[in-house]
Amino acid sequence: MTIASKKPATTSLCDFSLTPEQKAVREAARDFARKEIDPLVEELDENQTFPLELFAQAGELGFLGVIFPEEYGGAGLGYVDYVLVITEISKVDPAIGLSVAAHNSLCSNHIYKFGSEEQRQRWLVPLASGKKIGAWSLTEPDAGSDAAGTRTRAEQVDGGWVLNGSKTFTTHGSVGDFCVVMAVTDPDGPRHHNLSAFLLEKGMKGFRPGKKENKLGTRASDTSEVIMEDCFVSDEHLLGERGEGFIQAVKILDGGRISIAALGLGTAIGAYETALAYAKERRQFGKPIAEFQAIRFHLAEMATRIAAAEALTMAAALQMDQGKRVTRLAAEAKLYSGETAVFCAELGVQIHGGYGFIKDYRAEKYFRDCKICTIGEGTSEIQRLVIARQLLRDRK
Repeated sequence: MTIASKKPATTSLCDFSLTPEQKAVREAARDFARKEIDPLVEELDENQTFPLELFAQAGELGFLGVIFPEEYGGAGLGYVDYVLVITEISKVDPAIGLSVAAHNSLCSNHIYKFGSEEQRQRWLVPLASGKKIGAWSLTEPDAGSDAAGTRTRAEQVDGGWVLNGSKTFTTHGSVGDFCVVMAVTDPDGPRHHNLSAFLLEKGMKGFRPGKKENKLGTRASDTSEVIMEDCFVSDEHLLGERGEGFIQAVKILDGGRISIAALGLGTAIGAYETALAYAKERRQFGKPIAEFQAIRFHLAEMATRIAAAEALTMAAALQMDQGKRVTRLAAEAKLYSGETAVFCAELGVQIHGGYGFIKDYRAEKYFRDCKICTIGEGTSEIQRLVIARQLLRDRK
């Protein structure tokens, strides 16, 4: 059995600072997650099924275009609202939270930030309104944290470009309608100014999904290879300036890390609430295990780390909404929230004891799902490098 429906609501530290409109957004996301996602979690996870109909519903509610203006099909909201949406969805199923986050912050946001008006109208509008699904391909088998080591090539030809190469770990690689791909356009150019970003469309000749990954966790979120074999695209598919793809990607990842921080926060809360509910129900030695000091200390530590993760994540979101630089704060939020998710998920299994090791309870799923929060969009090690670099730069 699952106990998701019995989980108590967590009192949020940010409640006092939210506007009535933001609270309404949070409530809408919470309602969607509990009514539409919760009944499907086990089935989607077991079958590794990407829920197209569920994603379409999320689009109708504005969750696939939270941070984009209404003129482009979006909800016209900010990053605080976005964090609330991702957090509430991830509390119930981190896999769906991950997909909603990747759709918003990577593919769609890249087009919004660096695309021309014509490109926004052509590709962003259907993405932000939820009619199309977006993917974003940067990582390669030999170019992960070292994105500048990309080997995919785009050769300029008459009227456009021919792309050859492959990408791995692409969220929505096999289900996406549009995909932003990074490719080397200037092999002899400066290390951080030799990549360019291209928009590829499903069905293009020479562009196809490769292997779908069989993952440890977040299994309902599609992750696949994408392959380019003599794939021709016209010049209008180049996003932004030639040679600026790496710089664009770095800027996109600032916002992306806030979304993964929200994913980690939601996962941590979900694991905590599930453990708390179980601790109140499970009886040993004649009383609920929540009455034992060891369990209480676990719960207290989980709640405290969640509060700190929430404070960092909301601070990063607020700073983004204010138009301020967020590189360091986004990395700090992503690092801490991701590791908090792992901490809470592990303790959640421990509190469940033997039941935490079987699929009848959600604790084991949070345990599997949480680890992506310390890997995706920059590992914890990379976050520490980013933070240290910013600290030293600020000091200098």
